[in-house]
Amino acid sequence: MVSTAPLRRSAVALALSGALLAGGTGCGSDDSAQAAATHAAAPSATSSVEQQKLAKTRFVANAGLAAGAAYQWIVKPFRNGKFKKGANGRTVAVVKAGLAGTFAYNRLKAALNNAKGDPHLAKAVAPLTAGVASLKSLPSKLRKGDGSAAGTFDDVINSVKDAGKSAGVDVKDKVPSTGQLSGS
Repeated sequence: MVSTAPLRRSAVALALSGALLAGGTGCGSDDSAQAAATHAAAPSATSSVEQQKLAKTRFVANAGLAAGAAYQWIVKPFRNGKFKKGANGRTVAVVKAGLAGTFAYNRLKAALNNAKGDPHLAKAVAPLTAGVASLKSLPSKLRKGDGSAAGTFDDVINSVKDAGKSAGVDVKDKVPSTGQLSGS
């Protein structure tokens, strides 16, 4: 006897898909379709006030992720002695610190870019560009076990947090997931 269950499932799925498609295309007028097409073609239709709010929000999110990653996988293990030669779990700590350093550098660069969308943030963060740029070489130092890089990350992160606070935004550490850290 031939089972008809797969055939029934296929028929039900086809019927539901057709109903959703017909319902989605039957709703609305030509004006709403034109408005949707216009909005998709011109994503820069947001006001300058909205852009500034988004700039602050994005700055806080990116700086918070950088701070969380640097603290969780660089500063804290360094303070606990995980980077010292012969320390238990040193290799794993150094690899995670290298990934966290690369992630933090990337997020800090994004935060500086976000700050350009808000005049107060732009003024406060502009002097930190060189400090963030200096972090580019630190992940490789961390992978080699150079613990002084941990202090440099901590200093730059705190400078970015202070600059944000002076512009009226409070950056809180947000520890990224290991998936975010590894880029997957």
